[in-house]
Amino acid sequence: MTKTLRLLIATAAVATVALGGAARALACGNGNGYSYAGIGAPGHADGVSALISPLNAFNVVNGHVAGWVGVGGPGEGPNGTNEWLQVGYSGFPSILGSDIYYEVALPGGSIKYHQVSAGLGVGTLTKVTVLEMHNRRNWWRVWVNHRAVSPPIHLPGSDNRWSPIATAESWDGGTGGACNTFLYRFRRVSIAHAPGGGWHQLTGGYPIRSAATRIQRQRGSAGFFAAEGQPAFQLLSATS
Repeated sequence: MTKTLRLLIATAAVATVALGGAARALACGNGNGYSYAGIGAPGHADGVSALISPLNAFNVVNGHVAGWVGVGGPGEGPNGTNEWLQVGYSGFPSILGSDIYYEVALPGGSIKYHQVSAGLGVGTLTKVTVLEMHNRRNWWRVWVNHRAVSPPIHLPGSDNRWSPIATAESWDGGTGGACNTFLYRFRRVSIAHAPGGGWHQLTGGYPIRSAATRIQRQRGSAGFFAAEGQPAFQLLSATS
């Protein structure tokens, strides 16, 4: 979760190179072991929100999986520093259920993971939101199920600069391509057109994919499924 957002645009493009034969084991991630499946907003906004649920196709072999919404990214802060804020689900090997977490990267190298809740079962639907505060430019908060779960967070230079993302991700734990399996459903993906609110459902946007992931957008709604791994693909096919 710490190498995310804008970085994933470039790495997802690299991961689309076809691999086969002896190199097939590397198909689950890019050179950093990350893979992604999501949607990026087409323009700047002041927040992003979605209803996310993990579905019944999880096998976290190494590293982690996650499904989140967020803003900012590597190189997106002042003077090219890393700066971002994200909130969503995470899952880890040998741990039953999923966490709800938020993560903050501040200019200067500080990256902090905050656990909000743990042990959530398959199918649990959670609304997650990051939103710039009304009348406090460059200050943000994290919300889970309409409840603030973070203090005000100062993200310098962030006002009206970032295009939000809703995505799933997997990291192979540095194993060189060991595949995890995930299936997340994102519903009512929305972006804020003003600090403090002004919500509209996300329309358009650009897909974020890796070689080993799939996205299935839901017709007539601001939602999608994000999948990695054959068991997840099979369940995804059943929903079409």
